[in-house]
Amino acid sequence: MATRRDFLRTTSAALAGLWAGDALGATPVAGAAPEVSLFTKHLIGLSHRDLAAAVARIGVSSIEAPVRPGGHVLPAQVEVELPKLVDALAANGVSISMLTTGINEVADATRTEAVLRTAKALGIPRYRMNWYAYAGDRPLWAQLEEIKPRLRDLVALSREIGIQPCYQNHSGPRNVGAAVWDMAALMREHRPEDLAWSFDIMHATVEGGLSWPNQVKLARERMAMAYFKNFRWQGRAIDPCALAEGVVDAGYVRMLKASAYRGPVCLHVEHLKGGVGDAGYLERAIDASRQDLATLRSWWA
Repeated sequence: MATRRDFLRTTSAALAGLWAGDALGATPVAGAAPEVSLFTKHLIGLSHRDLAAAVARIGVSSIEAPVRPGGHVLPAQVEVELPKLVDALAANGVSISMLTTGINEVADATRTEAVLRTAKALGIPRYRMNWYAYAGDRPLWAQLEEIKPRLRDLVALSREIGIQPCYQNHSGPRNVGAAVWDMAALMREHRPEDLAWSFDIMHATVEGGLSWPNQVKLARERMAMAYFKNFRWQGRAIDPCALAEGVVDAGYVRMLKASAYRGPVCLHVEHLKGGVGDAGYLERAIDASRQDLATLRSWWA
């Protein structure tokens, strides 16, 4: 008997083919696989040196590095610790392709200017913003209007510094951008080079169901990085899983290739239990990251 997962995978693949052919008038194109970064949230707690060594063992040449409360580097220490992290990574042939931050406005609390200027000085080209949140008891359009001036100020500062802000679509009713359309409406007054997407196909699939190809199409013109991770449905709950085992499949890669996407991609390994302080965790994390990386590269090939 076909399961819901089987149905979604089959339908998603069919829609991917339709979207690529009808909307773009193109078929997947050959070319070198893009740069693959690794989001290192699952390695938080390692020293800079041990993190760099682990990433090198996994086999990527760049990372998305959490620089926020609870991250590899705390905002209060960014001027001192971020250069140390960059140096440790560089000694292992690894760079930082993106910072993950707690920044969604210009504010002293997040040390916005210090974090962004330090990142730019170290050659980091982009950062992921924190999400905007809806208050459930107020009209949504009014809340979106209130975000606009905060976003304008942040985009202006980022443009002055020379670093690109990127926004991730994240599922859930409180998150602006979960459905993509709302945040896309706010983005329209800014140039793609000044405000872009870190587009998350897992969350787009959770929110979009059968219409996720429309969300991809909407975000594609300003997609600065494509995120890859996977999930299974457990009733109405999301169960994160290995990249090869979930609802998301290679159909998304075919869509990106058909659109001539040449930007970086980033692998998120968020299906592990435990942390670096647990016995045996680090080796499990390295093995799981290698397996997901191999799956992603096979999809692109």
